[in-house]
Amino acid sequence: MRRPVASFALCLAWLCANGALLEVAQALVWAKMFSGYAGSMSVAAALERTFDPGKRCHLCLKVAAARKSAQEQLPQAVERSAEKLLLAVHRTAPVILNQPVADWPVDVMPFAPSRRESVPVPPPRV
Repeated sequence: MRRPVASFALCLAWLCANGALLEVAQALVWAKMFSGYAGSMSVAAALERTFDPGKRCHLCLKVAAARKSAQEQLPQAVERSAEKLLLAVHRTAPVILNQPVADWPVDVMPFAPSRRESVPVPPPRV
C-alpha cells in the first residue's frame, strides 16, 4: 500500500515542479468550456469557440496569469560552458574481460607432483 501512494506522490511532485500542473488545469478548463458550448451548439462550433483566443473565459485568464507568474519566478538562464556539456555526454570506454586461454593439457591440480620421466614402452613384465 505504501508503494503506490509513494509513487503517486512522486509523480504529483514531478508534475508540480515541471509546471505540467498548469497544463492539466488548462485542459480541464477547455473540457468544461467545450461541454458548456456543446449543449447549445454543434460540435464543430463548440470546438471553434472553445479554442478561440479572443473569447477566453475567466478560468483561462487565471491559468494564463499563473503561467506568467511562474515564468517570472524562474531564475535567469545560466550560460553553460562547453566543458560542462562535454562532461555530461562523456562516455568511458567499455571494459571487456577476456578469459585467459589455457594451453593443452590443463593442469587440473598444479600443486600435485607430476611425473617428469617418459612412460616406458613396452610396459615392464615381471
